[in-house]
Amino acid sequence: MPDLPLPDPDCGSCAARDERIAVLEAELRGQAEVLAELRAQVAGLERALSRNSGNSSMPPSADDAPGRKPPRKQRRAAQRETEKKRKRGKQPGAPGAAMTWAEPDDTRDWYPSGTCECGADLADARDTGVARSCQQLEIPEPSAQRIQHDLHRGVCGCGREHIADRPPGVPDAPLSIGPQLRALAVYLVVYQHVPVERCRELIADAAGARVSDGFIHSCLRKAADLLAGVIKLIKTLITAAHVAGFDETTLRCGPAGQKMYVHGAFTEQHSLFFLGARSLESMRDFGILPSFAGVVVSDRYVNYYSKNWEHIAGHQACLAHILRDYQDAAETYPDAIWPVQAQRALRGLIGAWHAARDAGLPVIPADAADPLILEFRRAVRAGLATVPRIPGPKHATAQHPGRDLLEFCSETGREDAVLRFTADTAIWPTNNISERGVRPNKTQQKISGRFTSEDTTQDRLDIRSYIDTARKHGQDALTVLRAIFTGNPWRPPAAGLSP
Repeated sequence: MPDLPLPDPDCGSCAARDERIAVLEAELRGQAEVLAELRAQVAGLERALSRNSGNSSMPPSADDAPGRKPPRKQRRAAQRETEKKRKRGKQPGAPGAAMTWAEPDDTRDWYPSGTCECGADLADARDTGVARSCQQLEIPEPSAQRIQHDLHRGVCGCGREHIADRPPGVPDAPLSIGPQLRALAVYLVVYQHVPVERCRELIADAAGARVSDGFIHSCLRKAADLLAGVIKLIKTLITAAHVAGFDETTLRCGPAGQKMYVHGAFTEQHSLFFLGARSLESMRDFGILPSFAGVVVSDRYVNYYSKNWEHIAGHQACLAHILRDYQDAAETYPDAIWPVQAQRALRGLIGAWHAARDAGLPVIPADAADPLILEFRRAVRAGLATVPRIPGPKHATAQHPGRDLLEFCSETGREDAVLRFTADTAIWPTNNISERGVRPNKTQQKISGRFTSEDTTQDRLDIRSYIDTARKHGQDALTVLRAIFTGNPWRPPAAGLSP
């Protein structure tokens, strides 16, 4: 076969062809880049839609959003077995609420009426005693009472005159509203989340008293002012605690309805709320973390691990959050074993913690904790070997799903913050106590809408701190609110504080 002549490199058609090829190659590279970006966007959207309350910190209310997959129920075999045996309704050993026979506050006699078969009027029948009795629990009909307090003057034998003191809760004014009614208004608005207008209507219907919206707002301001000393004491007691949980939630507040944050600090006996931003400055203004010297129980939000809190003894990461993060990893890597293995180990440790605490033990026994800790560590190592780190600055580069979690849980990361509860049963493995504490603030907003004043919102939060702390000490909410307006608010025990 004869050799074909080579094209002349100086040929104009060849140059045009090469130029065209270069343009097409550039277009292909651009299209490849666009395609990669679109694929990344689709992956991001699919991942966002896969978020739910079972694999992230999203609330359960978001699970019903269009296109979002509901969380899969991840239960251990033991839990499933327990559920098979468990019957519906009240469980054995659970406290009951059945009515019992008690000493009556009022006894009413009823006699036969009408006509006997013989035609005699039963009103003339001879009474032979009580045939049977029945008790009924009832409340009195709504009827607000107007009480007049007459302060008498007395003259001593020496000739000096004395006038009786005003009773507790009666201000120095000709007309006023009593402490019980004020306490009811605050109770309905702050504790039961009733909007102010509906609170006014409820008081009129259920208590027979007509009050104004301005009166209800004044009760909130007055209660918050009278509680200033108690709130300061609660803050001091939380700051001095060995373990405290911290959490925050969003809240629309102010004239423009801007997004703010309610910060909460909690112990098993105390609750405290503060309105601010999600920043170190607001956490510092809260006034607890700068001086707190105990163990902080929280989620993995970076500000809780700031070096600004130099007195902190240590951290305990909320395992409820971490378990959800591992569930996310299990759904992202369905063929991987390490996410399920880590979940199994952590759930086992939480169960061992409950058993040790119920038995009054200061730590989880080594024979129960050590095998589970080893299993957890092996799961983390396997995950680190499977999910590589994307090079780049640690906080500026988005990592593969689960990588940041694994680094946090690793022995070179913050494993001590994950497993600290295993060495001290006084430390909670989850931050559920804090999440339950801040949740009513969201309920309040959903019912009443945004709050127009930051000062009024903080007043409500102070009152909520007082009520929640009192209830943790077994006090009745309405009773302790009435104590505010009688000038003697309830105070938590200050045991352990220096005089």
